Amino acid sequence: MTPATPPPTPRSRRERPAKPALGHAGIVEAAVRIMRAEGLQRVTMRRLATELDTGPASLYVYFGNTAELHAAILEEYLGAVDLSPAKAPAEAQEDWRERLVQVLGSYTGVLFEHPSLARSALVARPTGANYLALVEAVLALLDEGGVPPGQAAWSVDVLLQLATAAAAEQGTRSETDPAEEEHDALVGALRAASADTYPRIAALGDDLFSGSPQQRLGWMFRVVVNGALATPRDLT
Repeated sequence: MTPATPPPTPRSRRERPAKPALGHAGIVEAAVRIMRAEGLQRVTMRRLATELDTGPASLYVYFGNTAELHAAILEEYLGAVDLSPAKAPAEAQEDWRERLVQVLGSYTGVLFEHPSLARSALVARPTGANYLALVEAVLALLDEGGVPPGQAAWSVDVLLQLATAAAAEQGTRSETDPAEEEHDALVGALRAASADTYPRIAALGDDLFSGSPQQRLGWMFRVVVNGALATPRDLT
């Protein structure tokens, strides 16, 4: 007969190891850990408090609400965006537009890997060093291309919104089982469109859905940049 395991000896609160002090970096680290394991929707103040063995009220010292917490996670991930195209030596530089597309493509790729974070990024407003470095890189390339300062100031917002929306849309579709079926149904409907009723759709045919997602996204970035160059702001 196996002897019974003796119950653990109760330990007073004084005997327990002291918990590490809460700090902004440690809280964000724990939040990222939860997101990777359980998804962004599970990153709440209550869940995070349980992870850190503390009370939710102690977290509000650092974050006013869950949205601010998600913005901090986004800021952490923005550190992975490749900003090197904006810092390339002058003699090795490609066209500034292409390097801007590379930076924005890297940003989109980081969000695409985490669709829930991409959706959050549509409304989240990170304010940390990584986000500021991204904005600075985009502005530097717009300035190199001769985009007037005022037009550049508004363009950076449009470009990041476009990249974020594309990542949220494509990332969400990649999580949805019927996404390919829906795409095939759309392609079928366009191909079957009557030339008498829809002459322009029929004339363009398969060109309506040609190109890879990367090619189409790069083209959209160039459209915005070229528009920014040629479109003065109307402040009247």
